[in-house]
Amino acid sequence: MRDEGLFGPQTVTWQLHADPAMWIAGICSLYLQALHPRAVAAVVQNSRFREDPLGRLMRTGNFVATTTYGTTAEAESAGERVRRVHRMLSATDRRTGAEIRLDDPDLLRWVHCAEVASFAGVVRRAGFPLTDAQLDRYFDEQRRAAALVGLDPAEVPGSTRAMAEYFEQIRPELQRTADSDLVYDFLHRPFAPWWLLPVNLGYLPLGHLAYSVLPGWARKLHGRPAYPAPVVAAGLCGFRTTGLAVPDQLRFRYPGDHVQRAVDRLGKTAMPSIKTLAQL
Repeated sequence: MRDEGLFGPQTVTWQLHADPAMWIAGICSLYLQALHPRAVAAVVQNSRFREDPLGRLMRTGNFVATTTYGTTAEAESAGERVRRVHRMLSATDRRTGAEIRLDDPDLLRWVHCAEVASFAGVVRRAGFPLTDAQLDRYFDEQRRAAALVGLDPAEVPGSTRAMAEYFEQIRPELQRTADSDLVYDFLHRPFAPWWLLPVNLGYLPLGHLAYSVLPGWARKLHGRPAYPAPVVAAGLCGFRTTGLAVPDQLRFRYPGDHVQRAVDRLGKTAMPSIKTLAQL
């Protein structure tokens, strides 16, 4: 029996996570996650993202890709590594001085919800043809990924309505902080050395586009201006169209080959496609 991993080609997750707009969605999710004071404090106090910006982003991307397209063993191994790291680390709440445990279910739930809501919302907004029923199915599927990091799937929003209720409940806890400002600046100018200024300038429009696709309430909390709506729409569409123009043999092999290895393992019918999505 072939091993399709946690999801497999007949899931919305398999199709959505292969879309080019996931690059913007992933950056957007980091802006959103930064609005939780305890969660962002844990990241700032334990991560070397400023010294190793590409490494930090690639590790996050590889985790999502491995849990989506890897074998069951690969996904479970990735989850175990994350749980082990979280058990070992802690941080300090800058407001109260209290200890913050990185394996706190409330923080894990926030990171999960901010991530998957951003993935689905941004990719859909970029033009990915996701129906309301498929969006519900996606959130339900993603409970499997939540379980990998140590969450009880029953306590994770598994529908559009449940996700909206979660954000409504959590919003009073969210705010702009010195740490969220640090993340905002990093995601606009990720490379510190002066000689990488041209790279920062080239990346800046993409970084600000990812900020601009945040929900309005999240942008209000950050307190920074966004691109006008027509610019956001054109930017999302242009980025996705350009990505889709890249041949599958290249797009699914670089910079990571998770999708291609899954297709090699399962056969050509496993190739992500809008046609398959329409049949779900």
